[in-house]
Amino acid sequence: MNAHSTNAPEGRTRPAPYIAQRDGRTATAEDLAPLAFAGYAHFTAMQVRDHQVRGLDLHLARLRVASTELFGRALPDDLIRSHLRTALQSGPADVSLTATVYAPGGEFTAGPEADLSVLVRTGPPASGPTGPLSLGTVEYERVLPQVKHVGEVAKTYYLRQAVGEGFDDAAFVDRRGRFSEATIWNLAFWDGEAVVWPTAAMLGGTMMQTVRRQLDRLGIPQHDREITLDDLPALAGAVVMNSWTPGVAVHRIGAVALPAAPSFLDLLHRAHQAEPLTSP
Repeated sequence: MNAHSTNAPEGRTRPAPYIAQRDGRTATAEDLAPLAFAGYAHFTAMQVRDHQVRGLDLHLARLRVASTELFGRALPDDLIRSHLRTALQSGPADVSLTATVYAPGGEFTAGPEADLSVLVRTGPPASGPTGPLSLGTVEYERVLPQVKHVGEVAKTYYLRQAVGEGFDDAAFVDRRGRFSEATIWNLAFWDGEAVVWPTAAMLGGTMMQTVRRQLDRLGIPQHDREITLDDLPALAGAVVMNSWTPGVAVHRIGAVALPAAPSFLDLLHRAHQAEPLTSP
């Protein structure tokens, strides 16, 4: 019988497939209430397969660096890993997992943080849209772009605006006209021979970092350079990527059509698969 079947033996409670835990124990309504409208916290999101994660070191580094930036201190990696293990022990082998670090004291305080808490949530596994996608463009620069922080109203706002204009999502350009990232995605381009990463202030996604280091190991050329709307016609392909997927094809940005680049997509997915799975 499936472990999550509704036909649990009489007198036994069917285990919940997905969880929310604070510091390694089931989160209560009292735990979650202060977070409902909180905007001073940071997180990392990952796809778990067979109770393992690709790029775990990058997720741990992200939480460590962001905690130091926001709170002046960070929780030990071993403690974070123990909370991840606890969350994964009783659930499905494949899940989406989000780990959020926050100060229980909440927002609008400036004193030293005595404690930090970790909220770990799991949900159904995801692999992202099939694509290809069209992206509208908007001039926008995130505050603290190097931190994956919560309270990002602009991401959903510009997504909704783009959809209302007939696009699938939105890509951001900075005040100098350079592409940085998309709403919940990193951008990557293909010039026919090398992967081109846009140069601008942005979040260095864990998927992007994973793909980059595996492309290095595969000997694939990579370049970092400024990309503007005027540069798009000369490019041979574009994708978006995040923790869901190493690449979803983009066939249009603004009014500029981009060619299909199946070999580019295959390359990114091959790089992702080359990253070993690690247990927390």
